[in-house]
Amino acid sequence: MTAHLEHTNFTVANVDATAEWMCDLFGWQIRWAGPSIDNGRSVHVGTKDHYLALYSPGNPHKATDNNYKTIGGLNHVGVVVDDIDAMEEKVKAAGFVPENHADYEPGKRFYFHDHDGIEYEVVAYS
Repeated sequence: MTAHLEHTNFTVANVDATAEWMCDLFGWQIRWAGPSIDNGRSVHVGTKDHYLALYSPGNPHKATDNNYKTIGGLNHVGVVVDDIDAMEEKVKAAGFVPENHADYEPGKRFYFHDHDGIEYEVVAYS
């Protein structure tokens, strides 16, 4: 039996605001929202098969180091799109700054950071 990734869970400052821009930008939906551990709140946002579990304890601590140099750090979240140019325009319209563009085999990609400093990779395969 082969396993597949169902979800990933990470901490953000405001789960509802983050879920809202994800729904607008990526066309996802909120699958569940409610109270969670440590008097926090969680929102599950994504598709029927895969989602991100967004969590906030209400008063999260800011990241203190470069995640790429921190064991257990979240480096980036990757999303696949059909039309990378259209998605880049949506990313800009949402107030994010696309950067680090690259064409590579087998596709194209760019990155952006959200309001919490989380990096997203957007990729379209040829």
